[in-house]
Amino acid sequence: MHFTQEPIFQWLAQYAYEPGMVYMFVVAMMLASAFGLPLPEEVTIISVGILAYMGAHPQHFPPPYAGAPVINGYEAAVVVSLSVFFADALVFWIGRTFGRKIMRHRRLRSFFEGPTMEKINHFVKKYGSFATFIFRFTPGIRFPAHVFLGMSKFSMPAFVLVDGLAVLISVPTQILIVYHFGEEILGTLYQFKIYVGAILAVVLVVALVKRYGHKLRRKKSA
Repeated sequence: MHFTQEPIFQWLAQYAYEPGMVYMFVVAMMLASAFGLPLPEEVTIISVGILAYMGAHPQHFPPPYAGAPVINGYEAAVVVSLSVFFADALVFWIGRTFGRKIMRHRRLRSFFEGPTMEKINHFVKKYGSFATFIFRFTPGIRFPAHVFLGMSKFSMPAFVLVDGLAVLISVPTQILIVYHFGEEILGTLYQFKIYVGAILAVVLVVALVKRYGHKLRRKKSA
């Protein structure tokens, strides 16, 4: 199935020449995704990139009328990145402020029970601040993980730094690549993401080995 047949893209495409409406919907969709609703963040990001590509190539995608406003790829990259980061930070802040009440709420309790919390605890204990980076790319546990981080002693500056770095790596790059090359680049983009993920995993393992090696040496010297 071609990406343009995705329901989210088809819905946003109705407003392809109303940038303000698209950005408003994107903010709402990113907030919904951050709170655990089944709206795939990546599909929304790629959809905006394709709409920007359409606007940049009127010879292939004629606008409904001369001078119709289009989505600019660079503007879209900024808006979507800020929307994603704001949604993550909001969930973290809510966890810091209302975390205990949220975990006890009967409609939200299922997010924080069983294997989900075990996985979150495992990542936090094993990777420390790096866990925030992992949660950014793990949709199934992102909402409870960010609430949990907010409840814990994890500092807001550390969360902003790590989550912001993860957003910068993943969101504007995808939009700008699709903006410049269109839907045809998606296969290559997915392969590239696999390679980048593997490289980041290696870097993470090396950093953890060095970290624990340093702690072990300190214990021995003590």
